[in-house]
Amino acid sequence: MQLFYAPEGRLRLTLEDRSHLDVVPAWAAPRTHPDRYLSLLDSKGKEILMLDRLEDAGADNVEVLRQELRRRYLYSQVRRVNAVRMEFGATYWSVETDRGHRDFVTQSLQENAQWIDEEFLLLIDVEGNHYQVKPVSALDPESLRRLRSVV
Repeated sequence: MQLFYAPEGRLRLTLEDRSHLDVVPAWAAPRTHPDRYLSLLDSKGKEILMLDRLEDAGADNVEVLRQELRRRYLYSQVRRVNAVRMEFGATYWSVETDRGHRDFVTQSLQENAQWIDEEFLLLIDVEGNHYQVKPVSALDPESLRRLRSVV
């Protein structure tokens, strides 16, 4: 198995005697099994290969996959909740993060707002981006009030 970029910016996979263009790595169960079950998909979303762990890709491929996963899954640290509102089952967020201002939407807070522990809340938006609120107690009082009003 070999992963590389060709042409530039397009991830390619050579597996045995076959080559696949526009390969997309995706976690199969990111909430229940983080860091396990990495699926490599073709451009049509069909699975080419499933890896039990990232390291199973081989040392030469791990950094390429990490780079692609960072691009695919945005992890931001929430520092302030500017506004939050619920409408028709969707929750609309306006927050300040370590990456700047972000507006995003979550569906079904039962599934997409997960308390990892009492000081760590994970929010997953409709595009699969992850927003970490940890420690929750570090939020300013107004942000904490807004957060508690919906979760």
